[in-house]
Amino acid sequence: MLMVYRISVAVVFASLLAGCAVGPNYLRPKVVVPDAYKEVEGWKPAQPKDDTVRGAWWEIFNDPQLNALEERVSISNQNVLIAEAQFRQASALVRAAQASYFPTVTAGGSYTRSVRSSNITQVPGVSTKVISDHLLPAGASWELDVWGRIRRTVEASKATAQASASDLEAVRLSAQAALAQAYFQLLTVDAQKQLVEATVVAYQRSLDLTKNRYGSGVASKADVLQAETLLKTTQAQALDLGIQRAQLEHAIALLVGTPASTFSIPVSLLTAPPPAIPAGVPSELLERRPDVGGAERRVAAANAQIGVALAAFFPKITLAASAGFESSDLNNLLMWPSRFWSLGPLGLSETVFEGGLRRALTDQARAAYDGAVASYRQTVLTGFQEVEDNVAALRILEGEALVQEEAVKAARQSAEVALNQYKAGTVSYLNVVVAQTTALSSERTAVDIRGRRMAASVLLIKALGGDWERPKEEARAGAPGGNGQNP
Repeated sequence: MLMVYRISVAVVFASLLAGCAVGPNYLRPKVVVPDAYKEVEGWKPAQPKDDTVRGAWWEIFNDPQLNALEERVSISNQNVLIAEAQFRQASALVRAAQASYFPTVTAGGSYTRSVRSSNITQVPGVSTKVISDHLLPAGASWELDVWGRIRRTVEASKATAQASASDLEAVRLSAQAALAQAYFQLLTVDAQKQLVEATVVAYQRSLDLTKNRYGSGVASKADVLQAETLLKTTQAQALDLGIQRAQLEHAIALLVGTPASTFSIPVSLLTAPPPAIPAGVPSELLERRPDVGGAERRVAAANAQIGVALAAFFPKITLAASAGFESSDLNNLLMWPSRFWSLGPLGLSETVFEGGLRRALTDQARAAYDGAVASYRQTVLTGFQEVEDNVAALRILEGEALVQEEAVKAARQSAEVALNQYKAGTVSYLNVVVAQTTALSSERTAVDIRGRRMAASVLLIKALGGDWERPKEEARAGAPGGNGQNP
């Protein structure tokens, strides 16, 4: 029996040294990656020597007020703090899984005092009245990871933690991009409000002119009413822009984690054109986008779970040991003769029948892996789409802005000509109303296009992954976005 025991122990440790782990080793799923972006054609992105999006990506817009707001996102945005707490939870679960590599050791102490039955045959020299037993034991149990169940569990936990790290960066990037978008929308509203208020002043002068002409008998009452209607309608537009500005300011307060009632942004204007942004090549998206990295890490975790499920088909092997001191006399408890120890049993347990549970769990793990692969590929495709969408938006809006500026010039000239003709008495005031309304609409459209270009720039930076880029050593090890093979 002793020989069999020694052989069993030798086989177990030989298997451990071999590092066998059931289940498939991980390889990053293949995805179709185009050589270049289609929508870049006809649009001049930044060249290698131009401004590049690195570090605090919002600094590319050269706006100190935006810089100050963005710095507060990582500190005070509650969604970012939630994601950060979830990452710490996932990291703790990795340590919890790694704890299974080591034996579980217990220690304690006990004291028993008992009286033996007087009907038991007396043994010479042994008291039959009172017996004291002082025990100071320590025990250890260890599951031998012969089939790699624990290793696969740790592998899955690590991949899940890396996915959680990617989720944290994705939430942070989303909050930063949402803040930049809201900020530029607010500047757009400020620019439109300034334009409308200046137009109100001009319309007030037109109304005064019409009233004077009506008082002189040159103009009709209808002309006065038309001028007054145009003025009041434009004043209403200015008030409505105030609502939009207040709501955008409140949205920014939420993003920086500040009560809306104590937060305000001074009026500023949107004047600078959007910066040049390097689009790069599509393959960089797999390295830079945190959501792509997170989806890939979930594939790795699902792959490891297949190994965990397959390990259930093999016997579970455990080793136990105990040692300590025992004595009826407390004074002699820690003496060398009071020692005791035992090694074993070496436990071997195998589930004989479970109604197909293990097969079902394995099928579930494989299906979860297939779903994770599809989700990863869908995330990559979505990333390509978002880049193409915003590159196209920037390219088209740039041309649209040039055309709209020409329309603004023509509308201004038309309004000026119509007003001069009205003063000369050659046209009715309706011509002036139409020309002035068209001019205001054209100018507001030009401001809106400027704001849309800034928003598209922010969305393009977000689609490219912002400033997030996983370390290359992690890529080689199969970290977020990596293509390495896990051990």
